[in-house]
Amino acid sequence: MSTLTIVLLVVLVIVIALLVALYIYGNKMQKKSEDAQAQMKVGAQTTSLLVIDKKRMKLKEAGLPQIVIDQTPKYLRGSKVPIVKAKIGPKIMTLMCDEKIFDLIPVKKEIKAVMNGIYIMDVKGLRSNLEAPVKKQGFLKRMTAKLTNQK
Repeated sequence: MSTLTIVLLVVLVIVIALLVALYIYGNKMQKKSEDAQAQMKVGAQTTSLLVIDKKRMKLKEAGLPQIVIDQTPKYLRGSKVPIVKAKIGPKIMTLMCDEKIFDLIPVKKEIKAVMNGIYIMDVKGLRSNLEAPVKKQGFLKRMTAKLTNQK
């Protein structure tokens, strides 16, 4: 066997070993995530709140309690997270939100939210159904839609 084929076989074995290791690691992380979601659902409460404002902000700028910032890993402190300012009873609180439902939350409206601590996991409209806002189409998509409709 030539040295080229030996080198290619070794590289192939290493790549296969890495793929197997990544598959096993991914399964473990997925199980951890599912367990964490299940624990959060156990402690969840339904609350009605009035949404004042919502934005994506860095954790340090959001005005969250210091203990939340301290518990966050250092590499994630600079990342932007969905933040909702809401009035719950007489208190105005800064809450974190699930990325999936951030677009569903209406501003300056009252909603029912499923919360665990300061984390909003799900929302329902208090007086009406919630609908995702319609996003603007980009220039290229508008032009392709016009061209396909003309034919």
